[in-house]
Amino acid sequence: MAKIRVTKIRSVIKRPENQKRTMEALGLRKIGQTVEHEDNPSIQGMIKTVNHLVSVETV
Repeated sequence: MAKIRVTKIRSVIKRPENQKRTMEALGLRKIGQTVEHEDNPSIQGMIKTVNHLVSVETV
């Protein structure tokens, strides 16, 4: 499977609890932090939930 690189670009302050937990589950804590994940349906669903807070690119 392909890998995707997810970067946190916005804060989770004043966001719903499910979005905060999704960001934590993706491994993103600080703005500008980048993590790599396998591209699978569960990760795609998480990214769809917080797409306004992250930047996504394929590796």
